[in-house]
Amino acid sequence: MRWTLRPADPADVEVIAELRASVLRPDLERLGRFDEHRVRQRLRDSFSPQYTSVIVADGAFAGCVTVRPAEGGRWLENFYLDPAVQGRGLGTAVLRTLLDRTDAEGMAVRLIVLRGSAARRLYERHGFTVERADPVDILMVRQPAARGDGDGAAAPGAG
Repeated sequence: MRWTLRPADPADVEVIAELRASVLRPDLERLGRFDEHRVRQRLRDSFSPQYTSVIVADGAFAGCVTVRPAEGGRWLENFYLDPAVQGRGLGTAVLRTLLDRTDAEGMAVRLIVLRGSAARRLYERHGFTVERADPVDILMVRQPAARGDGDGAAAPGAG
């Protein structure tokens, strides 16, 4: 699958809000937290096109990811893939590219994943560990990989 990242545009907010709702629905329903309006509005309220990239695969919208500056590192947010492209290595490829960048900057990366989400396994494979958890959210952190440390977490072509 050929893919690229392009800068988000303010006009992307609605397609991303819809993707968020469809991707998060099963986990939010399992947790008793799904609200048809709120799941979209939270994205609209926090959408930052300057920090968001749209994932384009084989010429079509395939997802999005936000990497925001934060004290002492970066926040990885709104990393959603269209279910039609999930399970084909795209999430791994995009995450590896982003982590290469943060490693080069010497930045830690934090994210929040819903408890019980399959996405947690992806993050753990790339060196994220649990920093703290509550009944709904798990806060994970990944320290920057040292250059040449051989862990393979962010090595191009690994996996």
